[in-house]
Amino acid sequence: MTALTIEAIRRLPKTDLHVHLDGSLRLQTILDLARQENIELPASTPETLADAMNAGRNTGSLVEYLKAFDVTLRVLQTAAGLRRAAYELGVDAADDGVRYMEVRYSPMLHTRQHLALTTVVEAVLEGLRAAQDERGIHSNVIICGIRNISPERSLEMAELAVAYKNRGVVGFDLAGAEYDHPAKHHREAFQLIRNNNINSTIHAGEAYGPDSIRQAIHTCGAHRIGHGCRLREDGDLLHYVIDHRIPLECCPSSNVQTGAVRDISNHPLKFYYDLGVRVTVNTDNRLITDTTVSKELYLVHTLLRVPWPAVKQIILNGFKSAFLPFHERRAMLRSVASELDQFERDFKPTHEAPLPPEPPQVDVVMPSRAPEALS
Repeated sequence: MTALTIEAIRRLPKTDLHVHLDGSLRLQTILDLARQENIELPASTPETLADAMNAGRNTGSLVEYLKAFDVTLRVLQTAAGLRRAAYELGVDAADDGVRYMEVRYSPMLHTRQHLALTTVVEAVLEGLRAAQDERGIHSNVIICGIRNISPERSLEMAELAVAYKNRGVVGFDLAGAEYDHPAKHHREAFQLIRNNNINSTIHAGEAYGPDSIRQAIHTCGAHRIGHGCRLREDGDLLHYVIDHRIPLECCPSSNVQTGAVRDISNHPLKFYYDLGVRVTVNTDNRLITDTTVSKELYLVHTLLRVPWPAVKQIILNGFKSAFLPFHERRAMLRSVASELDQFERDFKPTHEAPLPPEPPQVDVVMPSRAPEALS
């Protein structure tokens, strides 16, 4: 038996169902696009820019975490910039072993230079298709409404999703600041989505409690839940999610950054999995969270002590939960299951969870004086 390494995980076929385009740019690309468009940035090198954006650092709240998007959105206001960002995301994900990806973003946030919404959508689809042609990664788009902007704009984004159904857009989402911006205010957008038989997912249960998840499912009809960290606070709703096979798009490192969980070892993902929730593992934002799907799975394996058989099932859950037609999803799932079985035969990963990390060694300094002299 062999210990499961991050290098081994990179070889595995994977999905990324919860990844934001505007949170997953390359640092050098931000600098290049800013230079081309004469856009001012808070830093001028990849290292200092990462520091200015708090990339990979805990911010303590979702609102603070979202501030990094102020930087990325500055450079994503042209068709060329959007096309490049989408293409590079596809290439980077493919290099990490991702076979299927659903990229989400809100086109209304990319119109500062008066780009048509259709141009925004088509530029991203062109970039993703170019990556697919070059690297074989299959990608689709999820269009987002934004909680903290307005229900009217969310409805406009839903109309855009309807227009691009079967043309690369496979779902609709509600993103943005969760606290004080309930999903029920956007129910008209989701009614339009349901009426047109389009899949939906909603960010819920990250910066607000289980009632946010309840609204996402029962008021808006979400087929998947983004994050769902606080689902464990309502046992009845938790079992409803289990019974109805509603997938959770878990993003462990991102949840630590936003303060939704204290650290990876306290993430509820393993608790959910053990109960029977269909959990998936995703990046959320490759740049801002400084992560990959392989890294997230490795952290889940080593810090949450999720054993190989569960890691394998979580990978399969991603393909089961994809917003794809049934027959296409089933064919992909069969191929991936066969590949994972072959990996298991060749690599022989140990089935046990790794041992918890040893506590740090502390040097004990003995007093140089007698105890009575210290009193």
